[in-house]
Amino acid sequence: MFRIYTPQDANKALPEVKRRFNTILSQKNNVVALQEELQKTVESDCSLESFIKKKQQLNGAVSTLYKSIELLEDMGIMIKSVDDGLLDFPCMRFDEEVWLCWKLGETEIKFWHDKEEGFMGRKPLAPKGFLTGEDDLADLR
Repeated sequence: MFRIYTPQDANKALPEVKRRFNTILSQKNNVVALQEELQKTVESDCSLESFIKKKQQLNGAVSTLYKSIELLEDMGIMIKSVDDGLLDFPCMRFDEEVWLCWKLGETEIKFWHDKEEGFMGRKPLAPKGFLTGEDDLADLR
């Protein structure tokens, strides 16, 4: 589902986003562990039955991981990097489409960047986010 977030909307959604993202991290770690176990199974010359059972277990874990990613991205949020903990929320800055940027460990959405930029292009939000009223000129350059 596509959705435009305001900084306030994104911060309101953040507790649920964090919960879902932590689930994804846990599931990713499980997939990695199962891949390592599968490799050890291959190297130890185990039976085909052992290999197939471990492979089916890995397949199920990968499917579960992808479903969790889909559930988070169904909120309209883009996972930029699971490993780096980077998520982006679509937003409008005046009449320009931009990304609100969140990194795992941050307590709130405090940064944004242009669509073409990534993490290195992050800029701090004004204290009240992107307001379009006459009184807020903090985001004008």
